[in-house]
Amino acid sequence: MPSKSSKALICPRCRRLINGDEKHCPFCGLPNPASGWKRYVFAFNMDDGSMLITWIIRINLALFALSLFIDPRSMGMSYNPLHMLSPSNHSLILLGATGSLPIDSYGRWWSLLTAGFLHGGILHVGFNMLAFYQLGTLASRIYGPFRMVLIYLGAGVCGFGASYLSGVPLTIGASAAVCGLIGATLYYGKSRGGIWGQVIWRQIGGWALGIFAFGLIVPGIDNWAHVGGMLSGALIAWLVGYEEKRKTSAVHRALAIVSILATGLALAWAVLSTFYLMLLA
Repeated sequence: MPSKSSKALICPRCRRLINGDEKHCPFCGLPNPASGWKRYVFAFNMDDGSMLITWIIRINLALFALSLFIDPRSMGMSYNPLHMLSPSNHSLILLGATGSLPIDSYGRWWSLLTAGFLHGGILHVGFNMLAFYQLGTLASRIYGPFRMVLIYLGAGVCGFGASYLSGVPLTIGASAAVCGLIGATLYYGKSRGGIWGQVIWRQIGGWALGIFAFGLIVPGIDNWAHVGGMLSGALIAWLVGYEEKRKTSAVHRALAIVSILATGLALAWAVLSTFYLMLLA
């Protein structure tokens, strides 16, 4: 317990009550817990990641609805269930679809951040969000929510980067980022080993095989984004480590917050510029 002569504070990392003059937190070992910048970085506490996962799903659904609103003609029903309620390419490009067309023709490099929040149909967004909810929850337990979102956003950018380099003209969807979570959990299962590691490896390995098979059977699937996302997800996971080996640090939190802010700014720019163009039309 803190003494009466010192100012008590909450440790930015573990949220325990400590002395304000502690050199290290006696509970989690954080150096200089009274440091101002650490208090700001650790203040963004996402607990188990459920809030973060919920907001990412909400943003995906909101942007899907907005993409339909921009071009109401795309709301017509299709005989192909995969194309049901499909936004037009025009609305998707406006909102930040990526690929060689938006990047080379319009210089939209920021679309590498936004394309993972856009979808081409009701089943597309439904399947991706269901997969993200399950894998994101698991990855949050393994890596903590900050590293989970860092892997998710980073793998999305890398996956779409692979698509761009391979010459894919237009691509969207959260599957690149979801594949990043698959790669990260596969790395965890292989690295951890033991019975639990083997269970994770086998279960998530089934997801990976299913995605590859789906990509080979169904036309129009961006397999480059899937492969790029999975490999980069495993690489990022190796770089940042997981909770059992390395606790979430201020660096992890800072990188995650920067990634979230960069993605948020890119999405805001895409939406605001779209409405501006609609007003001019």
